[in-house]
Amino acid sequence: MALLITDECINCDVCEPECPNEAISMGDTIYVIESSKCTECVGHFDRPQCQEVCPVDCIDLNPDVTETRDELQAKYEVLVLQPRLRPRNPLR
Repeated sequence: MALLITDECINCDVCEPECPNEAISMGDTIYVIESSKCTECVGHFDRPQCQEVCPVDCIDLNPDVTETRDELQAKYEVLVLQPRLRPRNPLR
């Protein structure tokens, strides 16, 4: 499952820089997690780093996005490979 930041978020700004996939950003009123980028830190860490640093424990599993550990690992691999697959600009 991807993760979800609940309404208890106090906008403390500690989760965003901890996300290795850059899945966390500021929403309209609280931080949000882009589920297509969230791997629950699979491939990077043993535990989700945003949950580790959240002082109010407002980051839960997203019930609308169910994924197995294997699916999270596959998503991680795609996210890691994407930057390498982009064509280089020959003018640089």
